[in-house]
Amino acid sequence: MAVRHPVRVHRGDLAVGQLHRRRPSGRLRSEAEEGEGVTATNGSDPLLAVRDLSVDFGTEDGVVHAVRNVSFSLDAGEVLGVVGESGSGKSVSSMAIMGLLPKTAEVTGSIRFRGEELVGLSFREMRPFRGNGISMIFQDPMTSLNPVFTVGWQLAEAYRAHHEVSKRVALAKAVDILELVGIPQPDRRAAQYPHEFSGGMRQRAMIAMSIINDPDVIIADEPTTALDVTVQAQILETLLRIRSETGAAIIIITHDLGVVAGMVDRVQVMYGGTVVESGTVDDVFETPRMPYTVGLLGSMPNPELLGKRLTPITGAPPSLMNLPNGCTFNPRCPLVAAECHESEPELSATGQEAHLTRCHRWIELTQVPDPRTLFTHTEIGADEDPDQSAQQHQAVGSNQTVADAEENPVA
Repeated sequence: MAVRHPVRVHRGDLAVGQLHRRRPSGRLRSEAEEGEGVTATNGSDPLLAVRDLSVDFGTEDGVVHAVRNVSFSLDAGEVLGVVGESGSGKSVSSMAIMGLLPKTAEVTGSIRFRGEELVGLSFREMRPFRGNGISMIFQDPMTSLNPVFTVGWQLAEAYRAHHEVSKRVALAKAVDILELVGIPQPDRRAAQYPHEFSGGMRQRAMIAMSIINDPDVIIADEPTTALDVTVQAQILETLLRIRSETGAAIIIITHDLGVVAGMVDRVQVMYGGTVVESGTVDDVFETPRMPYTVGLLGSMPNPELLGKRLTPITGAPPSLMNLPNGCTFNPRCPLVAAECHESEPELSATGQEAHLTRCHRWIELTQVPDPRTLFTHTEIGADEDPDQSAQQHQAVGSNQTVADAEENPVA
């Protein structure tokens, strides 16, 4: 397998229709394959196939529809990126695959790993798959390791959970894995506690724990959270190197579009608990077919918009307990029409191979000369100091509050 080095894409470089990056080597899927949510590799079943996955949580206030009808598949050695705002269902989907959701969660649909159905298995029945076949790098490396045990001991215990070996053999394996993920002096570091590791080293230790049992699928949930840019690049490089050396498939869950642009083969955009757009990185980033994706890309700093303020998508994500009728994005969509309120669109093909969208108005979107104009950017005056302007706006708001208080004193 050819080694593909990651290309870090700065947030300012992300613009609709303009993406300077190396082209990933992932296999393109046909519309029929993507429409079914199942793909084949050389005539065989996919490594991981998720179909119509839904997760609900019952609460005193009502049912939270955290994940709704999510379908995707993953082949060996493939890298899939899952992006979206907080609360879009990214992490809950991954926890459902791992079988780590609480008993209060109602999981429906199908999750097949190497042809075996995982939905419905008990916590004990999931144990042979968890960590051994599918592993996960959790979101916060600062709190994911046990502070009272050495890093080497924790890695060795993870290895012994799936292999009948002595503690000495397991510890030797832990040292080898620490070296594989790029931690210097691994034998000495294995004897240290988590608080003696930096943030980047803790994340590397979490990666080591996720691969120590040679899994087929690695789920990385926000693997670069709270890390500086240099360390982020090193972590991403480590993940891709592990992929090339072990052949493991990777699912990267992130809100960082630079991570997605630089290292994944395919990308899924989630909103309101469901997938709203899916396709290759080039298709989704350069020719988005969902207004939400356009807004997500346009909300990132862009050098081409010099002299204009960034304008976020208006409104807020929908309540997963009280979703709007029709398309979940219709309260915030600049292209909304009557049909958008009447029915939720299906995830359908756009005419480009493997490019799917959940939008009634995607054809109208293709007719917009510059999709970025859907979300207006306010001009900044030539003589306007952005910092001074912000202070003036803040002062005006404070003065207005005082004036209102004087006119309407509290009795």
